Amino acid sequence: MCLSKPALRNVMRARRAELSTDLRSQAAHAVADIFPREFGRAALSVAGYIPLGAEMDPGPLMAWLASQGVAILLPVVVTRGAALRFREASDPASYVPDAAGILAPAPDAPEATPDLILAPLLAFDPFGGRLGQGGGYYDRTLAALRAGPGVLAVGLGFAVQEIDEVPRDPHDQFLDAICTEIGYRRVPRKDP
Repeated sequence: MCLSKPALRNVMRARRAELSTDLRSQAAHAVADIFPREFGRAALSVAGYIPLGAEMDPGPLMAWLASQGVAILLPVVVTRGAALRFREASDPASYVPDAAGILAPAPDAPEATPDLILAPLLAFDPFGGRLGQGGGYYDRTLAALRAGPGVLAVGLGFAVQEIDEVPRDPHDQFLDAICTEIGYRRVPRKDP
């Protein structure tokens, strides 16, 4: 059965919501253990995210990266429909809602371009396909950054979010790797 993206998003949100809070927490800590062993290269700056709903929490991984001297950035929607910008993560008490209403570092926080983006997802496939929330922010951002010096994108999710194939539109960007609670997997770069 082939579902449209909106229908698949509903199915995958429900699948993810079935995971207990304890299981999601254990998975986040497993990812923080797996990623450093498997990523295999240095990054100077990593863009994480603040999890929404039942998304994989990158907090334990971001804390480990920060302890290794990696600059931690968070995405910011400055203009709806545009690529994301990234600001240095600071005191969460200073975060303010961005143009999409998501908490993010304040406008006076320094901006930077990440070497690595940790991307949340609703579904992923073995080819690096990613189904996001539907706003296209990560696709626009990855396309823009890959047109320059480049950036790596690693999807963070739960093993139950894997499907045979994510429906694709021409503008969709592939992930370079996927990390779940059961492992880290590089995927070959495919042309869009």
